[in-house]
Amino acid sequence: MAGSSTRIRELRDLLALERTQMANERTLLAYVRTGMALVIAGFSLIQFFRQNLFVWAGVALVPAGLAVVLLGWRRYRHKGSALTSRASTSSYTD
Repeated sequence: MAGSSTRIRELRDLLALERTQMANERTLLAYVRTGMALVIAGFSLIQFFRQNLFVWAGVALVPAGLAVVLLGWRRYRHKGSALTSRASTSSYTD
């Protein structure tokens, strides 16, 4: 009976880890989507509006979008390594 509850707990923990990893991937995709939108908005402002204010706003949005993507990638890698190190240090015994 005790072995069965340990296996259920182990499976529950494994599934929770999988859900957390997928949530981390979804968060990365949200960062990439936001960064791409900022870059596209910046290029659109530069291309379609010739007024000085819009051009400078576009010039500011392009590196901001790239920074958002890089920040998301950095966060994804950090959280992913924390998850794998936590999963490897957890050991289950029957």
